[in-house]
Amino acid sequence: MSNIRKLLTVTGLAWLFDAMDVGLLSFILVAIQQEWALSSMQVGWIGSVNSIGLAVGAFTFGALADQKGRKLMLIVTLLVFSIATGLSALTVGFVSFIILRFFVGVGLGGELPVASTLVSERVPKERRGRIIVLLESFWAVGWLIASLLAYFIMPKFGWRITLVVSALTAFYVLVLRRHLPGDKQTSHTSPKPKESIGKKLAQLFHKDHRQQTIMLWIAWFMIMFSYYGIFLWLPSVLVGKGFSMVNSFGYVVIMTLAQLPGYFTSAWLVEKWGRKPVIALFLAGTAIFAMVFGFSDSLTMIMISGMLLSFFNLGAWGAMYAYSPELYPTSIRATANGAAQGFGRLGGILGPLSIGFFLSLHFTFAHIFSVFSVALVIAIVVILTMGKETRGTSID
Repeated sequence: MSNIRKLLTVTGLAWLFDAMDVGLLSFILVAIQQEWALSSMQVGWIGSVNSIGLAVGAFTFGALADQKGRKLMLIVTLLVFSIATGLSALTVGFVSFIILRFFVGVGLGGELPVASTLVSERVPKERRGRIIVLLESFWAVGWLIASLLAYFIMPKFGWRITLVVSALTAFYVLVLRRHLPGDKQTSHTSPKPKESIGKKLAQLFHKDHRQQTIMLWIAWFMIMFSYYGIFLWLPSVLVGKGFSMVNSFGYVVIMTLAQLPGYFTSAWLVEKWGRKPVIALFLAGTAIFAMVFGFSDSLTMIMISGMLLSFFNLGAWGAMYAYSPELYPTSIRATANGAAQGFGRLGGILGPLSIGFFLSLHFTFAHIFSVFSVALVIAIVVILTMGKETRGTSID
C-alpha cells in the first residue's frame, strides 16, 4: 500500500500544479481585462485558446505515451506548461499572451490523460476507481492554492509575479525523474514493432470499441463545455453580479473548498455503486446547481449554490477519470484516454467563448447557466444509455 500512496502523492502533485495554472488563469483574466481594456469576446478567446492547446496536448501526448512511455511524457508535459507559464509573465499585450497560453494548454492537456493512465495501470482493480478519484482530488487543492495566490499575492505584487511563482513548478521534474516508477511492463512495452499512432486512433472506432469511444467523446465534450464555461468565468461572473474583484476572489476560495468533500464522496461511492451511477448522480447535481447559481442574486444563495456546484462538478470529474481508462486495452489506453479528453477540450473551447458571446448579446447569467445545465443532462443520458459498467473489472 505504501507504493500506491507514493505513486498517488508523486503524480497527484503534478496534477495539483496543472490545476493551479488553470485556476490562476480564471483570476488573471479579471486583472488583464482591466489592465488591457479587453472586450468580453477577447477574454473568451484567451480561455478558448488555452483549451485549444489542451485539446492538442491531450491528443498528442496521449498517443506519444503509448509510443514513448508514460513517465517520459509526464515529465515533458510538466516542463512545457511550466516554461510557457513563466514566459507569459513577460508578455505586454493580448496577442503574445494568447500565443503562450496555447503552449501552456498543450502541456496541461497532455499531463492529465498520461497521469491517469499511468496510475490506473498500477493500482489493483478493487482500489483503482477510488485511487483515480483521489488523484483527481489534487485538482481541488491546486485550485485552492491558485485562489490563495490570487487573493494574497496578486493584489500586492500583480499578476505577472503570480505567474512567475506558478512557473517554479518546472523544478518538480527532478522529483518525477527520481520517484515516479517506470512504465508497467506489458505487451505495449515489448520489443515488438509498435503500431503507428494512426492505426491506434483507428482502433478506437473498431466495432469492439466504437460505442464506448462515441459515448466518452460526447460525455467529455459536454462536461468540459460546462466546466470551462462556468469556472474560467467564475470570478468575472461574481464581479458582474456586483461584487468587488478582491471579494470575488475570496468567495471563489470558499467555493473551491467544497470541491474536496465532493471528490472524497465520489471516491467512496465509485467502488460501492459503480462508475455510471456515480457519474450520473454528480452530473445531475452539477446541472441543478449551475441553474440555481445563474438565477441567484443574494450572497447567501450565490455561496450555497456555488459550493454545491463545485462539490458535484469536481466529484463527477474524478469518477470520469477513473472510468475512461478502464474501457480500453493497454496497447491503446493512453491514446484512447487522450483522444476522448482532446475531443472534450473542443467543448472547453466553446464554453468560455459562449459566455463572452452571450454577454455581448446582453443575455443574463440565468439564461447562460441554463445552457450549461442542458449540456450536462445530455452527458448523463449518453453515459447511462451507451456506457458499460467497469467496476471490479481487470485491465491488462
